[in-house]
Amino acid sequence: MTALGRLRFPVAGSRGRRYPEPPHPYRNDFQRDRDRIIHSRAFRRLENKTQVFPAGISDHFRNRLTHTIEVSQIARTLASALELNEDLTEALSLGHDIGHPPFAHAGEEELDRQMRRFGDRFDHNLHALRIVESFEHRYARFPGLNLTFEVREGIVKHSRDFEPGENPALDEYLPGLRPPLEAQLIDLADEVAYNTADLDDAFSAGLFGIDQISEAVPEFERRYEQTEGQFPGASCRERFQEVLRGLVDGLVSGLIQGTSHAAEEARVADWTDVREHRRRLAAFTAPTQATDRELKQFLHHAVYFSEAMVDERRRSAAMIAALFEFYVAHPGKLPEYYVEPLAASTVHRVVCDYIAGMTDGFLERCYHQVTGA
Repeated sequence: MTALGRLRFPVAGSRGRRYPEPPHPYRNDFQRDRDRIIHSRAFRRLENKTQVFPAGISDHFRNRLTHTIEVSQIARTLASALELNEDLTEALSLGHDIGHPPFAHAGEEELDRQMRRFGDRFDHNLHALRIVESFEHRYARFPGLNLTFEVREGIVKHSRDFEPGENPALDEYLPGLRPPLEAQLIDLADEVAYNTADLDDAFSAGLFGIDQISEAVPEFERRYEQTEGQFPGASCRERFQEVLRGLVDGLVSGLIQGTSHAAEEARVADWTDVREHRRRLAAFTAPTQATDRELKQFLHHAVYFSEAMVDERRRSAAMIAALFEFYVAHPGKLPEYYVEPLAASTVHRVVCDYIAGMTDGFLERCYHQVTGA
């Protein structure tokens, strides 16, 4: 493995903030961005937003906030090993999910379905950008959090690139160019975190057994057979945890090695070359990519769309649909601070913004108040 310190994005290379501010005496701009995200209301609300399993099933399952912390830990490890900018990486990882609506991906899909009725869309990354640019009100001098350009860019680009003209609202974020390598790592760190954490939670929930995961993911089977020899007196649960730790370590190591190899093969000289390169450089090694893909496929069939989860997805989607329709028909029932934006925006967009910001519990309370159910 070759460290990539030459590709580290420098704080001095930042395009700065939309509203200029004097420098802080002992925190650099990316550290300040990290702190602003952590102190935002949107970040705190992640504690009561579903990751995969809704509240009430167990006290031990991840929520959107604990997932974000796990992503941040993995991302910082990656940045440290590759000698990239840990502060930028941490700020991006902590902010990568603040635009998620209640009830995980079922909530996002339902909000998008409702918006399509009006020829519009909902995307949690674009919603996150709206949060940090407009919705958070913590400063008298400017709207939003006034984050640096690179953190805002990473929020909308960490999972995909876009071309000029593809989305006019994002034309300032260098369409056609890659984001810094720190931002490219976030989506893959996210995959490592949710693939292994969702496997852990689903096993605890009894949604699959060792035989099923071993058949679907050869790397799991290989590691589990090793633990049987190493820990003959261990319980099934203890062996599972040993394998899980090994999977996390293997995926992270594969991502470090794959990214290092891709950067060397591309012969990029510095962080400016990263932007200009024809493709992203953050990548797993081929064997690790195969394991990552197998884990995702297994979780898709055995967990996310299992019979136990489908009913919950339908229930949460139905509540979001009912609330959306109610507020579109009765916009005057929105909270006062959402009524004012109606003068400058469409009703369906304001309703979408309101619902997307809700926690699971608050949405359920609103649903019961509105429907009397």
